[in-house]
Amino acid sequence: MSAGRHLAGAHGAQPARVPSGAPGAQVTPERGDRLEAAASVLALLADRTRLALMERLGRGEADVTTLTEACGAARPSVSQHLAKLRLAGLVTTRKDGRRVVYALGHGHLRRLVDEALNVADHQLGSLPPHD
Repeated sequence: MSAGRHLAGAHGAQPARVPSGAPGAQVTPERGDRLEAAASVLALLADRTRLALMERLGRGEADVTTLTEACGAARPSVSQHLAKLRLAGLVTTRKDGRRVVYALGHGHLRRLVDEALNVADHQLGSLPPHD
């Protein structure tokens, strides 16, 4: 599904006036803001520990202990990475007694992480590209 179609159908926004792949497409202020926001998300995910945290959260909510075990990093490091992801709005928190439980901010993030890992599978396994 194209970005313009996705936005118009799922989020009520108007489709982009210029197709993103069109030759000579200009970067409008709105498109520039969108590209900047997307680049910020990708930059946050460009860290191995944060990517591992997001991959684990894509399978469901988890607390810091579970996330520490899942990504193999030290607990203080995991807490710092979770704080960055939370401040960026990529993960949410809720209290469960004394525990803080983390979850992905929305399903787009799960799919983004899944697709990045699928690309990695293709690169590591020398698999042919496909749609």
